[in-house]
Amino acid sequence: MVEAATDSSKDRLTREQWIAHGLRTLARQGAAALKTGMLAEGLQVSRGSFYWHFESIADFRAQLLATWQERATDGVIREIDSSITGPARLTYLMRLAFNEDRSLDRAFRSWAASDADASKVVATVDAGRVAYIAKLLRESGVDAKASMPRAEFIYWAYIGQSSVMNSAHCTITEADLGDLSGLFSRPSSD
Repeated sequence: MVEAATDSSKDRLTREQWIAHGLRTLARQGAAALKTGMLAEGLQVSRGSFYWHFESIADFRAQLLATWQERATDGVIREIDSSITGPARLTYLMRLAFNEDRSLDRAFRSWAASDADASKVVATVDAGRVAYIAKLLRESGVDAKASMPRAEFIYWAYIGQSSVMNSAHCTITEADLGDLSGLFSRPSSD
C-alpha cells in the first residue's frame, strides 16, 4: 500500500504507485472514483504528480485496463506455461483462480457494464481465459470439439462463484478442485 509521501518526495510518485493506487481504488470504490482529483487526494499529492505520468484520465484508465489484463491473465498464463507441465496445469489454474480475491475482477466487470473501452478489454480477457482453459483440456486428452464447452462451463463457474453471497456456498476445498479438474479433463466419450 502506498503511504502518504514525505514532504520532499510528496509529488514524486512513480507510475507504478499511481497504477497500484488506481487498482486499489477501483476494487474498493468502483470506476466512479477514478478521477484525477480524488486519486491525488487519496495519495496526498498534487494533480501534477498524476500528469507527470499520464496524459489524461483516459490514458490512466487505459493503463489500468492493460495492467489488469497483464497481471490477471497474460502473466498467469506465462507463469503456468513456464513452471508446470501436463494435466497438473489445469488443476493448478483452477486452484489459483477459485481461491483468489475477486474484488478487482468484479470491479472491472462492473466498470465494463457502462464503459465501451473497459468492455472490450474484459471481453478480450474472457476470450483469452476460455481459450487457455480449452487448450489445457485438449492437452489433457479432451477432444477439440468438447474442449470449448467444458472450458466455457469452468469459466462460467469461476465468474459465478464470486457472485455467491452466502460464504457457505462460495468456497471449495483443494481436494474438490482437484477432483473437478479431473472430471473436466477426462477424454470425451462418443
